Amino acid sequence: MALSVKDRVFAAAEQISIERRPTVSTVRAAAGVSNADATRYLKEWVEEKQAAGGQVAATPATVLEQAARLAGACWAEASALANERHAAAEAVWAQEKKDLGLEISELVADLDKVSAEKDAAVTEFTARITALDTQAAAMTAQLEQARTAEQQASTTAADVASRLAAAEARAEALEKAYSALLQRIVPETPDSSGNSRG
Repeated sequence: MALSVKDRVFAAAEQISIERRPTVSTVRAAAGVSNADATRYLKEWVEEKQAAGGQVAATPATVLEQAARLAGACWAEASALANERHAAAEAVWAQEKKDLGLEISELVADLDKVSAEKDAAVTEFTARITALDTQAAAMTAQLEQARTAEQQASTTAADVASRLAAAEARAEALEKAYSALLQRIVPETPDSSGNSRG
């Protein structure tokens, strides 16, 4: 048996109200009825729901009092639990803050130590570089002196070699002159006949 338009609207409104408040457009689309029927029967459905809600009996005072006590106890328990959790979280945060402060202090101390070591190393290396520069300058000066001495020695050696060659030439010339002179001075030997010059 087919449902009437009213029944379809009521069924659609009940179904939609599970998730959200039914409207004319949602009921019309779900029930497949005209806009006018959806409007009229949705209004009836709402009125019936409101009338049914109004028939709920009044809550007895003792139940309300018990409910208030229960709500108060729940609120007190929830507040105490929240306070405990807050205190625990605050203690954890304070410890973390303290630990972080110590870690930062250690890092600052390490940084200061590294900076001091770096400064000391820079000073030491600067002194070494200065000493090496001084040593290099002295070695350069010594090298220049050695080169000058070598040039002077070469010049002197060349001069000595030249003088030696000249002396050797003179000695050879003197030797030749001496030999020639000796040849002239040596007396003639007597001949074999025994005659001699008068």
